[in-house]
Amino acid sequence: MNKPVKILVVGCGNMGSSHARAYCELRDFDIAGLVSRSEESRERLSDALGGYPTFSSLQEALENSEVDAVSINTYPDSHAPLVREALEANCHVFVEKPLATTVEAAEELVELAHEKGKVLMVGYILRVHPAWMRFVQIAQKLGKPLVMRMNLNQQSSGLQWHTHKQLMNSMSPLVDCGVHYVDIMCMMTGARPVSVQAIGARLTDEIPEGMYNYGQLQVRFDDGSIGWYEAGWGPMMSETAFFIKDVIGPEGSVSISEVPEGESDDIEGHTKTGVLQRHYNIVDGEGRFLHPDAFIQIENEPDHDGLCRLEQEFFLNAIREGLDLDDHLKDAVNSLKIVLAADASIRLGKVVEIQIKD
Repeated sequence: MNKPVKILVVGCGNMGSSHARAYCELRDFDIAGLVSRSEESRERLSDALGGYPTFSSLQEALENSEVDAVSINTYPDSHAPLVREALEANCHVFVEKPLATTVEAAEELVELAHEKGKVLMVGYILRVHPAWMRFVQIAQKLGKPLVMRMNLNQQSSGLQWHTHKQLMNSMSPLVDCGVHYVDIMCMMTGARPVSVQAIGARLTDEIPEGMYNYGQLQVRFDDGSIGWYEAGWGPMMSETAFFIKDVIGPEGSVSISEVPEGESDDIEGHTKTGVLQRHYNIVDGEGRFLHPDAFIQIENEPDHDGLCRLEQEFFLNAIREGLDLDDHLKDAVNSLKIVLAADASIRLGKVVEIQIKD
């Protein structure tokens, strides 16, 4: 039998805690230690999980542990150096999105993972979500071009607003959240993105100069498809239409409907689908619709911790079975390239062309 994969969990906040619980539930993982600069957070998580070694830095943990893999769940500006440190220590790596804060750094890490022969997986949680994958599959059958409309505005306050402000020390909500949904758009259309135009607004003095807490991008693809994505964080955000997931094609549309009202900053609500609504465009000779809309109920939809477990099951399979993650990593870099082009568009005030490698 294969020995359990000994893994370090770096970051003990929301995502780190969810992934740590997944490792505890999966017998083929063995947590070697919990890492956080905050003594309070790492000790609290260790106590909650029954007691694991804790460390203040990845370097300290690597020097004092026998480790096969590292799970990185920290703020985005620390991802690239931590991934590099883990790969240089010959560890497999799971890292929350985005892989890095620049395209160049992301590409260097992908190359380093190849050189080391190690698994590098980016936490695109929607890719393991059964209902979201069904959403993508239906969209792919709507014909071309596609019109893809998505947003996630979060009326955050208290601790969640504090977390958002910390995130905005390195990147905007349009970049941080947008990589998920731009990735979904690319899967739906299967085409090459060619340009991005974006707008943004700084709605509070509580964030750094030059940062914006509301943004919207428009991306064009070479098959004529277009996508729109909007993201905003803060106590001033409206909860009216904060969760739109809608795709239109020549043969009708598919939408995520019946999502919970309110609680836009609740992490559980960010991936819930409720019901998929499929609309058909077929009409009779008098122009009346022949088919009523179909409502596809999603049974046994996993909660956030369940999705994290699905991600870690995939990570484990990638390590054990030697899965080819080249396409996964290429998509991770390309989605980052698109949202960073959108960020540049906001700062430059013009359309930005996108160069995507084959």
